[in-house]
Amino acid sequence: MNDAWSIAGRTLESRLIVGTGKYKSVEETEAAVDASGAEIVTVALRRVDLADRGSGSLMSLLARRGGLGGAPEAGKRPWLLLPNTAGCYTADDAIRTLRLARELGMDGMVKLEVIGDPKTLYPDNEETVAAAKVLVKEGFTVLPYCIDDPIVCRKLEDAGCAAVMPLAAPIGSGLGIRNPHNLSIILEHAKVPVIVDAGVGTASDAAVAMELGCQGVLMNTAIAHAKDPVLMAHAMREAVSAGRRAFLAGRMPRARYANASSPTAGLIE
Repeated sequence: MNDAWSIAGRTLESRLIVGTGKYKSVEETEAAVDASGAEIVTVALRRVDLADRGSGSLMSLLARRGGLGGAPEAGKRPWLLLPNTAGCYTADDAIRTLRLARELGMDGMVKLEVIGDPKTLYPDNEETVAAAKVLVKEGFTVLPYCIDDPIVCRKLEDAGCAAVMPLAAPIGSGLGIRNPHNLSIILEHAKVPVIVDAGVGTASDAAVAMELGCQGVLMNTAIAHAKDPVLMAHAMREAVSAGRRAFLAGRMPRARYANASSPTAGLIE
């Protein structure tokens, strides 16, 4: 099925975006990302050694796959790098971090994440909106992680963000989509892609997000902390595809009572 989509003019085939943290090794990271089929991968700028380009480092892997601006290794699918500001607690910290990414030659498409509480890792809405306004003016393509609040999503869209990324549940919780009603309202009004970010635990959660009409799903822990990350990555790939197809197909109406599957006319008496 040809169902390409786009963010800020970038045409993509995969609707699954994956992180590169929490894996047991760089080798496992690469195998899981490949199994997911993701074209966009995220990296937490504050949690990696950006200067370490030695063999076996995450930065060397990103370079080999074309994520740092060069060509990918022969025969390897290129990765589009999405640097993120995980670990930032103020708008100023997030802005400085992404300016650094630009100076290092990373692409201008970024994931904005400004945390308001270290226990829940819920975003700080005011700081996120403030940072988004500055970054958009500086020419960044901003994809903000935010609470599942239709008003906040509207403000981020009005600020010029290329997408909105409301959480399904707290980061790394694996609780799945806690508030499908809010997501439905966000989807009803958004004029930019809506990507569920955080809280997905298993394949069915990803499928539900897509069945609601989300344009994509972003995850890390659900894959990296699975017993078999590579197999889970493959499952997530299929779940996102299945959920998207179900959304396009249109589900049957819900009914209060049973509805016979076979016709009642012409029954043998």
